[in-house]
Amino acid sequence: MFTAESLSDEEFHKLWVANKQCQLELTETGKLVIMPLDTYGTSLINSELIAELANWNHYKKAGYVFSATTEFHLPNGAYRCPDISWIVLERWQALSPSEQKRFPPLSPDFVVEVGYPAVEEMREKMCEYLENGTRLGWFIDLLASRVEIYRVASEVEIINFSSDKTPILSGEDVMPGFNLDLSLMLGKRNWG
Repeated sequence: MFTAESLSDEEFHKLWVANKQCQLELTETGKLVIMPLDTYGTSLINSELIAELANWNHYKKAGYVFSATTEFHLPNGAYRCPDISWIVLERWQALSPSEQKRFPPLSPDFVVEVGYPAVEEMREKMCEYLENGTRLGWFIDLLASRVEIYRVASEVEIINFSSDKTPILSGEDVMPGFNLDLSLMLGKRNWG
């Protein structure tokens, strides 16, 4: 068994490159997490969310949008790849080209995770993002028809929804002017 401290960035990168058929994450305690690639349903929802965020960002020119293929090396030593993430322009530009190229050494300003069978593990992961610098996070559990909103120094806000009553999620002060009408996602009900 290795720990996060004993597995170098280079070693984790080699492991990551050799296993492109799945997503690999490494927790702060050194636990290797092997996640299957998205199903078509989750991938469809993620692509819709990325398109909405990228469209907003295109006009604001406020930062950079990333998909689940981007692995971040968090300050606590964990390696994480949120489904969708966004980093404010100045923070990204402060990284060196080599830091931008491999595993950016930061936690994104905003993260989204969509669906996940192990809800408690996802909640821990969302809290980990916040503890490492993320300012806003959404855990969208489409199967349970629930959104959990994570903010710095705040209780988690839980919004239950139905196809008749869907929330509009706000980027708040992290991404002013970004709003996501969740009903756009609900028309694609075959999540797998």
